[in-house]
Order: sequence, then structure tokens, then C-alpha cells
Amino acid sequence: MKSPFDLTADWKQPRGDAPLADVHRSVTLPKGAWRRFAAFLGPGYMVAVGYMDPGNWATSLAGGSKFGYTLLVVALISNLMAIVLQSLCARLAIASGRDLAQACRDAYPRYISIPLWLAAEIAIIATDIAEVIGTAIGLNLLFGIPLELGVLITALDVFLILWLQTKGFRWLEAFIIVLLGVIALCFGIQIALADPVWADVIKGFAPTTEILRNPEMLYLALGILGATVMPHNLYLHSAIVQTRDYGDRIPEKREALKFATIDSTVALCFALLINASILILAAASFNTSGRTEVAELGDAHQLLGPLLGSGIAPTLFAIALLACGLNSTVTATLAGQAVMEGFLQIRLAPWLRRLITRAIAIVPAAGVTLYYGSAGTGRLLILTQVVLSLQLSFAVVPLVMFTADRAKMGALAAPRWLVALAILIAVVIIALNAKLLWDFIG
Repeated sequence: MKSPFDLTADWKQPRGDAPLADVHRSVTLPKGAWRRFAAFLGPGYMVAVGYMDPGNWATSLAGGSKFGYTLLVVALISNLMAIVLQSLCARLAIASGRDLAQACRDAYPRYISIPLWLAAEIAIIATDIAEVIGTAIGLNLLFGIPLELGVLITALDVFLILWLQTKGFRWLEAFIIVLLGVIALCFGIQIALADPVWADVIKGFAPTTEILRNPEMLYLALGILGATVMPHNLYLHSAIVQTRDYGDRIPEKREALKFATIDSTVALCFALLINASILILAAASFNTSGRTEVAELGDAHQLLGPLLGSGIAPTLFAIALLACGLNSTVTATLAGQAVMEGFLQIRLAPWLRRLITRAIAIVPAAGVTLYYGSAGTGRLLILTQVVLSLQLSFAVVPLVMFTADRAKMGALAAPRWLVALAILIAVVIIALNAKLLWDFIG
């Protein structure tokens, strides 16, 4: 009879190499509950970066300028979904010792795991396209570097990541958190300058059926969903939470799960503040002044100064955008590494993996920039977020199935109420994507 504590039970393949082996269990935990909790802070904020990347900016700007505060409820619901799904990622990793990519490889035959790997790679490429465009626009707005040249310069960020990795994983996390602080400060000042009607902001968090009835609003809503609950974040979180050396006994794993869940939940609440700030800024600055078609980041930058009556607002916008692009670069690289190693057991040097992914992303980004100029980048950003939303089901469904399976998870299997909530989230995501495809075909 199999023990419920046998964490290799019911997996078709034995557990393989450790996820992100170069940093696996590299963060030691000190004694004392508060110090141990502090040692767990970090992975959640790295995950939160994916919830406020440049693609998210484009969808939030478009949604806020066109529909005012109406889509704030989508940002809120998406964030609540993200909190549940990221907690399941931590549970899967801590209970089984596998990240999501490894779990798919070990549980499914290759005719299932390979398509799942391809879907994950498409999601990462879509994410990287958004980062390429966002960083290039940030460089253009701050330093006047042409977009075409900025797109090529983004390939050099691999050296920044390599340098940070030599310092240790906690230094990488510290870099992320500092830039998140810069983004928060920039948006805090801009919101104060915009002076939104807070009663309307609160109403924007109330659900409305208009989002489902209006295809254009639904398209932007799914873009916000795809930009918030991102597939690569599920793979990333389940890998980097295992950088903590939390031990192998069940009580130690329960403590690790508690601390990791608190870390990701608090970090995602912070991400909600940033996402809501982008949409509120767009609604207060553009929608109220009749500028309902603002979707390009460059247009937003140019209009903020005159509309808010402050010359510092465009600069703050550009600084936050550049910080956002740099942050997303780090996390997308780690996610790509975890996905390739987990599904295919192929280990590439981080710089090589980064250059391959970035080269794939640069081609469409450079093509759109050269052909359409800045006018096409906003549409491409929104499209990447809808692609991410369509890919989301391929990561969410296996995650929910694994964490609900007691044979795979042992004593740390998700409780029934959490499984039911996760299934509801998966059904909502699948239904919304089906509705989007139906509208598109129609």
C-alpha cells in the first residue's frame, strides 16, 4: 500500500533534476519564525512583475481611455484569480518537488506534454514581444533613441541578468523589488496629479454585464485577464519558490507553504494597486477629456503633460515604463529556463536561452515597428495579451488537476474548497476565451 507521504506516487515518471538547479535550495532559512518568514519574501514579487508588464500597460490604457473606470472590476477579478492560482503553484512545488513544467512532463505522455510545452513557449514569446516593445518605447521616451534601434538594444539586457545572477538569487530579488518601488512612486505622483473622481473609481470595481455584451469591451477585458493571469508566471512561481531550503519533512513543508502563500498574496495585492493605477490614470486623464482612443504608450506619454498640467508627468511615465520592461526581462528569462528544462530536460546557458528567446521576439517587434511605426506597437501589445489569455487554459487545467490529486500531492493536496474555487476559475477562463473566439469568427 502506498503511503500518502510518498511524493513520487502516481507519477508516470520519477522526479527528474531539480528546477533551476543552479539556484535550487540556495537560500538558507534562519531560525525564528519571523526571520524564516522574511527569508521567504521575494518570489512573490518576482511573480508580481508579470502582472504589470508593458503589455498590461497597453490594455489598461486602452481600457481606461475608452471605457473609463468600467474595467476596474476585471483587474480586481483577474487579480483574485491570480492569487488562487499562484498559491496552487507554491503548493505543487513544495508538495511534489516539481515545478509545473516538470509535473506535466512526469505525469503525461509526450503527445500531451510536447503540445503543452509549445503552448508555454508561445506564451513566453508573446510576453517577450511585449517587453521588447515596452523597453524600446521607454528608451525612446527618455533618451530619444529611435524605436527600431531600441528594439535591437533590448537584446543586451542579457548581460544585466547574467551579472545579477552571479551575485546570488537574493540580489536578483532585491533588484526586482527596488524597481517595483520606483514604479509605485511614479504612479503615485501621477495619480495625485490626475485627481480622479474617487466615487467613480469605487463604482468601477462593481461587476457589470455590459462587459460580456460589448465585444470590444470583452476583447479588452480578456487582454487585461491575459496580462494579469499570465501562463509563464505559473511555471515561474513553481520553480523559484524552490530556491528556499525549507526541508523535506511535512511540518517544514506546511510552514513553507504558508509563508510562500502570504508572500505571493501580498505581492499580488501590490500588483493590483499598480494595474488599477494605470487604468485610473487613463480614465481620469484621457476618457474624461474625450481622448477615448489612446492605446499607444507613446501617445499616452505625449498627452499626460498637457492634460495634467505638469511637465514631470511624462518623465515619470517613461521611467516607470523602462523599469517595468527591465523587471519583466528578468522574470521572463527565468520562466523560459524553467519551461525548457522542465519539459525537455534540456539545459542551456542562461545567456544562450535569453538570446534565443529575445531573437524570436525581436523579429515581429522590429517588423511591426519598421512597417507601422509607433502606431502599430499599441495594437501588437494588446494582441500579445489576448494570445496570453488564450494560452492560459493550457497551464491552469494541469495545475488544478495536479494539486487536487492526493496520490500525487500526498498530505499537502489542496482542500476541497480550494479545488472547487480553482475549477470555477478554470471554467471561467475557458468560457471567456471561447466567447472571444466566437465573437472573432462571427
